[in-house]
Amino acid sequence: MGKYIKFLGIGILFGIVLVKSEAVSWYRIFEMFKFQSFHMYGIIGTAVTTGIILLLLSKQLKVKTITGENLRVPLKEKGFIRYIAGGTIFGLGWALCGACPGPMYILVGTGICSILIVIAAALLGTFTYGFFKDKLPH
Repeated sequence: MGKYIKFLGIGILFGIVLVKSEAVSWYRIFEMFKFQSFHMYGIIGTAVTTGIILLLLSKQLKVKTITGENLRVPLKEKGFIRYIAGGTIFGLGWALCGACPGPMYILVGTGICSILIVIAAALLGTFTYGFFKDKLPH
């Protein structure tokens, strides 16, 4: 248990950064979906760029996983409809509740307890997908 404390600390620090940068603000997300502000696009673009750079660096430095394997990104199955459908559902949920999955938990930490309803609905949706996964076209 003690070895996971560092991850809890990083998670708390990340939560503070997201709150201070207003990335969990419903108003900022609303502005983004109405194309009124660059704020959220800047945050998302910075995150994607940082992820790409760190992934390329980890490949160059031959960073290993906890199990000792080389770090790699697994290939995804090709498909268009499922990514469009999944992205649309994700985006609609994000626009309706004003938070994507990670910041939902941060909002609980900031005292916005009504987000617990959204978390319960997200978990219900996840379990529903898991139940019907084998019956859905992939």
